[in-house]
Amino acid sequence: MSVVKELGQRAAKAARELAVVTAEKKNAALEGMARALISRTAEILAANEEDRKAGRENGMSDALMDRLTLSEKRVEEMASGLREVASLTDPVGEIVEGWKLANGLEIRKVRVPMGVVGIIYEARPNVTVDAAGLCVKSGNAVILRGSSSAISSNRLLAEVIARAAESAGLPEGCIQLVPIVDRESAKELMKLRDHVDVLIPRGGAGLIRTVVEESTVPVIETGVGNCHTYVDASADLDMAEKIVVNAKTHRPGVCNAMETMLVHEAVAAEFLPRAARALEERGVKLRGCELTRQILAGIEAATEDDWYEEYLDLILAVRVVPSLEEAIDHINAYGSRHSEAIVTADLDAARRFTAMVDSADVYVNASTRFTDGGQFGLGAEIGISTQKLHARGPMSLRELTSTKYIIYGEGQVRS
Repeated sequence: MSVVKELGQRAAKAARELAVVTAEKKNAALEGMARALISRTAEILAANEEDRKAGRENGMSDALMDRLTLSEKRVEEMASGLREVASLTDPVGEIVEGWKLANGLEIRKVRVPMGVVGIIYEARPNVTVDAAGLCVKSGNAVILRGSSSAISSNRLLAEVIARAAESAGLPEGCIQLVPIVDRESAKELMKLRDHVDVLIPRGGAGLIRTVVEESTVPVIETGVGNCHTYVDASADLDMAEKIVVNAKTHRPGVCNAMETMLVHEAVAAEFLPRAARALEERGVKLRGCELTRQILAGIEAATEDDWYEEYLDLILAVRVVPSLEEAIDHINAYGSRHSEAIVTADLDAARRFTAMVDSADVYVNASTRFTDGGQFGLGAEIGISTQKLHARGPMSLRELTSTKYIIYGEGQVRS
């Protein structure tokens, strides 16, 4: 039997046991996992340095290196995230709705765990902890399959939190990491339909496309972030500058960073030079449409491919548009349905933008960088769903549950 199939069988057994574990025991496990992370910080950072060294040798970009890198502060943040999840209301067992039929049957729609959740992800060791914590609290067993670029970090993190969870009384196998990082192990996990109930990919467009196209396990599509900020004709330009700088430069290597800036032609001559100065001071390279390049001489021309691109780097595509409608059309044509923003003082423009832009998260006068489970008050997140079925936007505890109908009777039979 293959390693991946063995993991699946153990996870399925653990999921059945985990489904009836009390919220108090799950919370105690999460607290124990947090303490274990803190106590083994030095080992975690040493393992992470092995991955970082390999990343440097392989020419990993600065943005991806930022995603890979752990620090004492980031380990503390992971532990804090586990404690925050522990503090949240357990969704398992929640009665979503209920009613009584004329024949006396009582019907309840109840929230239940998914079962076994598989996660395939790239270069972000914090996902190991965030995903495991959310799955534990929502009553799911989890199989983690990270990338080769973070294998040393992931192996140690998974060992630390799995041992802590089991020491707190959770079933063996509720948190497992696929120890093999070749393509075959990922493909096998995608086909493990008998044991895995849902698969969630987190990473670049290539990874997500591969999982969606090749998996026989149901997939929740997440993550690619070709995010836009549109500066409307009525925008407060001081506010707009602050928002676009934050959206692009706060952490350029993450999925909620701005990749394209759209500017209404009525304010382009005034706004683009000041925005360009502020962005270029922070190392951003601009690529613009023809109208943009007439205002900002010397910047690189944007191609059709640039409008689709998730750079995950200090590069920004810029386009001048003649109207709100043109901005909306551009976003719906090129965007990835992740996070989009409008800066405007016009309430009708804001209403039209929020109604017509097809995206999981739509902002009015705020940075797209807020698309995050923690920032939304949901605790840690397992990903940003960009699909429309079951879950959309930051996925936290409730999005990791399903429902079942429980029917109580007193001997009723159907005539």
